[in-house]
Amino acid sequence: MKDFFIADAAKFDNDVVTSYFALSSLQVREKKQGGQFLALVLTDKTGTLEARMWEEFADALASCAEGCYVKVQGQISKYQGKFQITLQKMRFAADSEIDPADYQPATKFDVEEMWAELRGYITAFTNPDLQRLVFAFLDDEEIAAAYKAAPAAKSLHHAWLGGLLEHVLALVRVCRATVPFYPEVDPDLLVTGAILHDIGKIRELAWKSSFSYTLEGQMIGHISIAQGMLREKLQGLQPFPERLRVLVEHMILSHHGKYEFGSPKLPMTPEAILLSALDDLEAKMQNMRAEFGKDLANGKPGTGMTDWVRSMERPLLNSLAYLKEE
Repeated sequence: MKDFFIADAAKFDNDVVTSYFALSSLQVREKKQGGQFLALVLTDKTGTLEARMWEEFADALASCAEGCYVKVQGQISKYQGKFQITLQKMRFAADSEIDPADYQPATKFDVEEMWAELRGYITAFTNPDLQRLVFAFLDDEEIAAAYKAAPAAKSLHHAWLGGLLEHVLALVRVCRATVPFYPEVDPDLLVTGAILHDIGKIRELAWKSSFSYTLEGQMIGHISIAQGMLREKLQGLQPFPERLRVLVEHMILSHHGKYEFGSPKLPMTPEAILLSALDDLEAKMQNMRAEFGKDLANGKPGTGMTDWVRSMERPLLNSLAYLKEE
Protein backbone atom coordinates (compact mmCIF):
# COMPACT_ATOMS: atom_id res chain seq x y z
CA MET A 1 0.00 0.00 0.00
CA LYS A 2 0.99 3.61 -0.40
CA ASP A 3 3.51 5.09 2.05
CA PHE A 4 4.85 8.05 0.04
CA PHE A 5 2.64 11.05 -0.77
CA ILE A 6 3.45 13.86 -3.18
CA ALA A 7 3.11 16.50 -0.47
CA ASP A 8 6.12 14.87 1.27
CA ALA A 9 8.44 15.24 -1.73
CA ALA A 10 10.58 17.90 -0.03
CA LYS A 11 11.55 15.35 2.63
CA PHE A 12 12.86 12.95 -0.03
CA ASP A 13 14.95 15.29 -2.19
CA ASN A 14 17.47 13.20 -4.18
CA ASP A 15 16.12 9.96 -2.65
CA VAL A 16 14.86 6.96 -4.60
CA VAL A 17 11.27 6.12 -3.66
CA THR A 18 8.89 3.31 -4.58
CA SER A 19 5.20 4.07 -4.44
CA TYR A 20 1.79 3.93 -6.13
CA PHE A 21 0.08 6.73 -8.04
CA ALA A 22 -2.80 7.46 -10.34
CA LEU A 23 -1.52 8.15 -13.85
CA SER A 24 -3.34 11.30 -14.99
CA SER A 25 -1.25 12.09 -18.08
CA LEU A 26 1.02 10.04 -20.35
CA GLN A 27 2.80 11.36 -23.44
CA VAL A 28 5.57 10.08 -25.68
CA ARG A 29 7.91 12.93 -26.60
CA GLU A 30 10.97 13.34 -28.77
CA LYS A 31 14.41 13.86 -27.25
CA LYS A 32 16.43 16.75 -28.65
CA GLN A 33 19.33 14.40 -29.35
CA GLY A 34 17.11 11.77 -30.94
CA GLY A 35 14.94 9.00 -29.52
CA GLN A 36 11.89 9.24 -27.29
CA PHE A 37 10.95 9.57 -23.63
CA LEU A 38 7.83 9.46 -21.50
CA ALA A 39 6.42 12.62 -19.94
CA LEU A 40 3.93 11.77 -17.19
CA VAL A 41 1.86 13.40 -14.51
CA LEU A 42 1.35 11.30 -11.36
CA THR A 43 -1.28 12.17 -8.78
CA ASP A 44 -2.45 11.25 -5.32
CA LYS A 45 -4.77 12.95 -2.86
CA THR A 46 -2.08 15.48 -1.90
CA GLY A 47 -1.24 16.82 -5.35
CA THR A 48 0.42 16.20 -8.71
CA LEU A 49 4.00 15.31 -9.61
CA GLU A 50 5.71 15.67 -12.99
CA ALA A 51 7.60 12.52 -14.00
CA ARG A 52 10.02 11.57 -16.76
CA MET A 53 11.09 8.12 -17.93
CA TRP A 54 14.06 8.29 -20.25
CA GLU A 55 14.92 4.68 -20.95
CA GLU A 56 13.41 1.18 -21.24
CA PHE A 57 9.78 2.23 -21.09
CA ALA A 58 8.30 -0.02 -23.82
CA ASP A 59 6.71 -2.46 -21.35
CA ALA A 60 5.35 0.38 -19.21
CA LEU A 61 3.85 2.09 -22.25
CA ALA A 62 2.21 -1.14 -23.38
CA SER A 63 0.54 -1.88 -20.03
CA CYS A 64 -0.25 1.57 -18.60
CA ALA A 65 -2.70 4.20 -19.80
CA GLU A 66 -4.08 7.50 -18.56
CA GLY A 67 -6.52 6.94 -15.71
CA CYS A 68 -4.96 3.71 -14.43
CA TYR A 69 -2.99 3.14 -11.23
CA VAL A 70 0.74 2.49 -11.43
CA LYS A 71 3.58 1.38 -9.20
CA VAL A 72 6.78 3.30 -9.86
CA GLN A 73 10.36 3.52 -8.67
CA GLY A 74 12.28 6.71 -9.23
CA GLN A 75 14.44 9.50 -7.86
CA ILE A 76 12.91 12.68 -6.44
CA SER A 77 14.67 15.87 -7.51
CA LYS A 78 14.02 19.54 -8.02
CA TYR A 79 13.82 21.09 -11.49
CA GLN A 80 13.14 24.79 -12.05
CA GLY A 81 11.92 25.16 -8.50
CA LYS A 82 9.50 22.22 -8.56
CA PHE A 83 9.87 18.62 -7.44
CA GLN A 84 9.67 15.88 -10.04
CA ILE A 85 10.53 12.20 -10.23
CA THR A 86 12.78 10.45 -12.74
CA LEU A 87 11.49 6.92 -13.18
CA GLN A 88 13.54 3.77 -13.52
CA LYS A 89 10.56 1.39 -13.34
CA MET A 90 6.80 1.62 -13.83
CA ARG A 91 4.12 -1.04 -14.03
CA PHE A 92 0.34 -1.32 -13.95
CA ALA A 93 -1.08 -1.63 -10.42
CA ALA A 94 -4.04 -3.91 -9.78
CA ASP A 95 -7.08 -2.75 -7.82
CA SER A 96 -6.14 -5.15 -5.02
CA GLU A 97 -2.99 -3.07 -4.41
CA ILE A 98 -4.86 0.23 -4.21
CA ASP A 99 -6.90 2.09 -1.62
CA PRO A 100 -8.82 4.65 -3.76
CA ALA A 101 -8.95 7.06 -0.81
CA ASP A 102 -5.19 7.59 -1.22
CA TYR A 103 -5.54 8.99 -4.72
CA GLN A 104 -8.52 11.30 -4.76
CA PRO A 105 -8.11 14.67 -3.05
CA ALA A 106 -11.28 15.40 -1.08
CA THR A 107 -12.87 18.34 0.64
CA LYS A 108 -11.79 18.95 4.23
CA PHE A 109 -15.37 19.75 5.21
CA ASP A 110 -18.23 17.43 6.13
CA VAL A 111 -20.24 16.84 2.96
CA GLU A 112 -23.54 16.15 4.71
CA GLU A 113 -23.19 19.28 6.85
CA MET A 114 -22.54 21.36 3.73
CA TRP A 115 -25.52 19.75 2.00
CA ALA A 116 -27.82 20.49 4.95
CA GLU A 117 -26.67 24.11 5.05
CA LEU A 118 -27.29 24.52 1.33
CA ARG A 119 -30.80 23.06 1.62
CA GLY A 120 -31.48 25.37 4.55
CA TYR A 121 -30.90 28.41 2.37
CA ILE A 122 -33.43 27.09 -0.15
CA THR A 123 -35.98 26.43 2.59
CA ALA A 124 -35.69 30.12 3.50
CA PHE A 125 -36.70 31.26 -0.01
CA THR A 126 -39.76 33.50 -0.17
CA ASN A 127 -40.35 32.65 -3.84
CA PRO A 128 -42.12 29.26 -3.97
CA ASP A 129 -41.47 28.73 -7.69
CA LEU A 130 -37.71 29.12 -7.32
CA GLN A 131 -37.82 26.96 -4.20
CA ARG A 132 -39.53 24.06 -5.96
CA LEU A 133 -37.18 24.43 -8.95
CA VAL A 134 -34.02 24.10 -6.88
CA PHE A 135 -35.44 21.28 -4.77
CA ALA A 136 -36.38 19.46 -7.99
CA PHE A 137 -32.64 19.18 -8.60
CA LEU A 138 -31.44 18.53 -5.06
CA ASP A 139 -34.21 16.01 -4.28
CA ASP A 140 -33.23 13.96 -7.34
CA GLU A 141 -31.18 11.13 -5.80
CA GLU A 142 -28.90 10.68 -8.81
CA ILE A 143 -28.17 14.40 -9.10
CA ALA A 144 -27.69 14.78 -5.34
CA ALA A 145 -25.14 11.94 -5.16
CA ALA A 146 -23.14 13.40 -8.04
CA TYR A 147 -23.41 16.96 -6.69
CA LYS A 148 -21.93 15.85 -3.36
CA ALA A 149 -19.06 13.94 -4.98
CA ALA A 150 -18.04 15.96 -8.03
CA PRO A 151 -15.00 18.21 -8.21
CA ALA A 152 -15.61 21.77 -9.38
CA ALA A 153 -12.88 21.51 -12.03
CA LYS A 154 -10.35 19.08 -13.44
CA SER A 155 -7.28 21.00 -12.26
CA LEU A 156 -8.03 24.60 -11.30
CA HIS A 157 -10.17 25.70 -8.37
CA HIS A 158 -11.78 23.15 -6.00
CA ALA A 159 -10.32 20.22 -7.95
CA TRP A 160 -11.17 17.57 -5.36
CA LEU A 161 -14.05 15.30 -4.39
CA GLY A 162 -16.81 17.45 -2.92
CA GLY A 163 -15.24 20.49 -4.56
CA LEU A 164 -18.36 21.43 -6.52
CA LEU A 165 -20.51 21.49 -3.38
CA GLU A 166 -17.81 23.35 -1.44
CA HIS A 167 -17.49 25.98 -4.20
CA VAL A 168 -21.23 26.46 -4.56
CA LEU A 169 -21.81 26.73 -0.82
CA ALA A 170 -19.03 29.32 -0.49
CA LEU A 171 -20.52 31.23 -3.41
CA VAL A 172 -24.01 31.15 -1.87
CA ARG A 173 -22.62 32.50 1.40
CA VAL A 174 -20.86 35.33 -0.44
CA CYS A 175 -24.01 36.08 -2.45
CA ARG A 176 -26.14 36.29 0.69
CA ALA A 177 -23.58 38.53 2.41
CA THR A 178 -23.31 40.84 -0.61
CA VAL A 179 -26.90 41.18 -1.74
CA PRO A 180 -28.02 43.68 0.98
CA PHE A 181 -25.74 46.26 -0.68
CA TYR A 182 -27.55 45.90 -4.01
CA PRO A 183 -31.31 46.51 -3.72
CA GLU A 184 -31.66 45.91 -7.48
CA VAL A 185 -30.94 42.21 -6.93
CA ASP A 186 -33.56 39.56 -6.12
CA PRO A 187 -31.92 37.42 -3.37
CA ASP A 188 -33.78 34.18 -4.18
CA LEU A 189 -33.03 34.52 -7.88
CA LEU A 190 -29.33 35.19 -7.20
CA VAL A 191 -28.97 32.16 -4.91
CA THR A 192 -30.84 29.99 -7.43
CA GLY A 193 -28.28 30.99 -10.04
CA ALA A 194 -25.43 30.25 -7.65
CA ILE A 195 -26.73 26.74 -6.95
CA LEU A 196 -27.53 25.83 -10.56
CA HIS A 197 -24.84 27.65 -12.55
CA ASP A 198 -22.36 24.72 -12.45
CA ILE A 199 -24.88 21.87 -12.21
CA GLY A 200 -23.72 20.66 -15.63
CA LYS A 201 -20.33 19.73 -14.17
CA ILE A 202 -21.80 16.57 -12.68
CA ARG A 203 -21.97 15.30 -16.28
CA GLU A 204 -19.03 17.24 -17.72
CA LEU A 205 -16.48 15.72 -15.35
CA ALA A 206 -15.46 12.17 -14.37
CA TRP A 207 -13.74 11.39 -11.09
CA LYS A 208 -13.03 7.67 -10.82
CA SER A 209 -9.22 7.31 -10.44
CA SER A 210 -8.34 10.80 -11.64
CA PHE A 211 -10.25 13.85 -12.76
CA SER A 212 -11.06 14.04 -16.46
CA TYR A 213 -13.69 15.17 -18.92
CA THR A 214 -16.47 12.92 -20.13
CA LEU A 215 -17.18 12.72 -23.84
CA GLU A 216 -20.32 14.77 -23.23
CA GLY A 217 -18.25 17.29 -21.31
CA GLN A 218 -15.75 17.66 -24.13
CA MET A 219 -18.37 17.84 -26.87
CA ILE A 220 -20.99 20.02 -25.17
CA GLY A 221 -19.59 21.59 -21.98
CA HIS A 222 -21.15 22.22 -18.59
CA ILE A 223 -22.97 25.43 -19.53
CA SER A 224 -24.98 23.83 -22.32
CA ILE A 225 -25.45 20.66 -20.27
CA ALA A 226 -26.89 22.76 -17.42
CA GLN A 227 -29.23 24.53 -19.80
CA GLY A 228 -30.55 21.18 -20.96
CA MET A 229 -30.92 19.90 -17.39
CA LEU A 230 -32.88 23.02 -16.45
CA ARG A 231 -35.31 22.57 -19.32
CA GLU A 232 -35.76 18.90 -18.45
CA LYS A 233 -36.65 19.73 -14.85
CA LEU A 234 -39.02 22.51 -15.87
CA GLN A 235 -41.06 20.06 -17.93
CA GLY A 236 -42.10 18.39 -14.67
CA LEU A 237 -42.77 21.66 -12.86
CA GLN A 238 -45.40 23.16 -15.13
CA PRO A 239 -46.94 25.60 -14.75
CA PHE A 240 -43.75 27.58 -14.10
CA PRO A 241 -43.45 31.34 -14.68
CA GLU A 242 -41.87 31.90 -18.09
CA ARG A 243 -40.17 35.11 -16.98
CA LEU A 244 -38.43 33.29 -14.13
CA ARG A 245 -37.33 30.58 -16.53
CA VAL A 246 -35.71 33.16 -18.80
CA LEU A 247 -33.89 34.86 -15.91
CA VAL A 248 -32.54 31.61 -14.41
CA GLU A 249 -31.46 30.30 -17.81
CA HIS A 250 -29.74 33.61 -18.56
CA MET A 251 -27.65 33.33 -15.37
CA ILE A 252 -26.50 29.85 -16.37
CA LEU A 253 -25.61 30.97 -19.90
CA SER A 254 -23.79 34.15 -18.83
CA HIS A 255 -21.97 33.21 -15.62
CA HIS A 256 -18.53 33.02 -17.30
CA GLY A 257 -18.91 36.73 -17.91
CA LYS A 258 -17.17 37.17 -21.26
CA TYR A 259 -17.37 35.56 -24.67
CA GLU A 260 -13.64 34.79 -24.59
CA PHE A 261 -14.18 32.85 -21.35
CA GLY A 262 -16.69 30.56 -23.07
CA SER A 263 -19.82 32.45 -22.05
CA PRO A 264 -22.60 32.13 -24.69
CA LYS A 265 -24.13 35.39 -23.41
CA LEU A 266 -22.91 38.43 -21.50
CA PRO A 267 -24.58 39.07 -18.10
CA MET A 268 -27.47 41.49 -18.66
CA THR A 269 -29.42 41.52 -15.37
CA PRO A 270 -28.39 42.64 -11.88
CA GLU A 271 -28.41 39.03 -10.67
CA ALA A 272 -26.40 37.75 -13.62
CA ILE A 273 -23.78 40.50 -13.30
CA LEU A 274 -23.37 39.96 -9.56
CA LEU A 275 -23.28 36.15 -9.89
CA SER A 276 -20.62 36.28 -12.59
CA ALA A 277 -18.43 38.66 -10.57
CA LEU A 278 -18.73 36.71 -7.32
CA ASP A 279 -18.23 33.34 -9.00
CA ASP A 280 -15.03 34.64 -10.59
CA LEU A 281 -13.88 36.11 -7.27
CA GLU A 282 -14.55 32.93 -5.28
CA ALA A 283 -12.70 30.81 -7.85
CA LYS A 284 -9.71 33.16 -7.95
CA MET A 285 -9.38 33.24 -4.16
CA GLN A 286 -9.34 29.44 -3.99
CA ASN A 287 -6.86 29.35 -6.86
CA MET A 288 -4.56 31.63 -4.85
CA ARG A 289 -4.81 29.39 -1.79
CA ALA A 290 -3.79 26.45 -3.96
CA GLU A 291 -0.78 28.30 -5.39
CA PHE A 292 0.41 29.34 -1.93
CA GLY A 293 0.06 25.72 -0.83
CA LYS A 294 2.13 24.52 -3.80
CA ASP A 295 4.97 26.82 -2.82
CA LEU A 296 5.02 25.41 0.70
CA ALA A 297 4.87 21.84 -0.65
CA ASN A 298 7.89 22.60 -2.84
CA GLY A 299 9.93 23.68 0.17
CA LYS A 300 9.64 27.44 -0.40
CA PRO A 301 9.11 29.77 2.60
CA GLY A 302 5.90 31.12 1.07
CA THR A 303 6.86 34.75 1.63
CA GLY A 304 7.91 35.62 -1.92
CA MET A 305 6.25 35.70 -5.31
CA THR A 306 4.87 32.44 -6.66
CA ASP A 307 5.77 31.15 -10.09
CA TRP A 308 3.77 32.47 -13.02
CA VAL A 309 0.16 31.28 -12.67
CA ARG A 310 -1.07 30.64 -16.19
CA SER A 311 -4.77 30.65 -15.34
CA MET A 312 -4.47 34.10 -13.76
CA GLU A 313 -1.72 35.45 -16.06
CA ARG A 314 0.44 36.71 -13.18
CA PRO A 315 2.53 35.60 -10.24
CA LEU A 316 1.00 35.99 -6.77
CA LEU A 317 2.12 37.12 -3.34
CA ASN A 318 0.80 35.87 0.00
CA SER A 319 0.58 39.27 1.68
CA LEU A 320 -0.17 37.87 5.15
CA ALA A 321 2.91 35.64 5.08
CA TYR A 322 4.98 38.48 3.64
CA LEU A 323 4.00 40.84 6.46
CA LYS A 324 4.56 38.21 9.15
CA GLU A 325 8.10 37.63 7.92
CA GLU A 326 8.91 41.27 8.65
